[in-house]
Amino acid sequence: MNRDAAPLAYVVFPTVIGPCALVWDETGAVVGSTLPQGGEGQVRQAVRRWYPGAVEAPPPAPIADAAAQVAELLAQGTGDVAAVRLDMSAVPDFDRRVYEVVLAIPPGETLTYGEVAARLGAPGAAQAVGQALGRNPFPPIVPCHRVLAAGKKIGGFSARGGARTKLRMLETEGVYLEQPTLFDL
Repeated sequence: MNRDAAPLAYVVFPTVIGPCALVWDETGAVVGSTLPQGGEGQVRQAVRRWYPGAVEAPPPAPIADAAAQVAELLAQGTGDVAAVRLDMSAVPDFDRRVYEVVLAIPPGETLTYGEVAARLGAPGAAQAVGQALGRNPFPPIVPCHRVLAAGKKIGGFSARGGARTKLRMLETEGVYLEQPTLFDL
C-alpha cells in the first residue's frame, strides 16, 4: 500500500467494535481504512506501516461523514458507506473489479465467492476472489464480510477476530448463518 503521491492524512475514530481509521488523499478520496487492530495505538501503528508518511489530522467534512457512516454500519448495520469516494488507483485491476461487485451487495444480503467470480465473468475464480478480499484496503466500506464460502458457510476473514468478527458484523445487518438463540432475539 505504498504510495509515492502527496502526503496522506488519517483519522482514528471510535466504533462499537473498537477504534477504526480512514486514510485519505489531498482530493478527499479514501485510499484505505482499517477495522480495529486492538486499541488506538495499534490502529495508528497499522496505518503508519501501510501508509508511510501519513499524518494524523482533523478530517474534512466528507471524511468525518464517512467515519460516522462506518460507525453506524458497525453499530446498527445501516450506515450508508456506498457514497464514500474511494481512490482505487493503487489497487490491481482484478481486485478493483472484485471490490466493485462487492460494493453493490446491500446490507443484509450476501454473495458467495463463487457468485462474485461469476458476476466478474470468471466462474472458476472463487479462490482468487477470496484472495482479493483478503487484501481489501477498504474494510468495511468494501463489505468483504458479506461474501461467504460455498454453501453459505462463513469462510475466512482476515480482520482481528477472524470468522467470529465476520459473523457478528453480518448479524448486525440481520444475516444469521446460525439460528439465533432466545438471548439473541
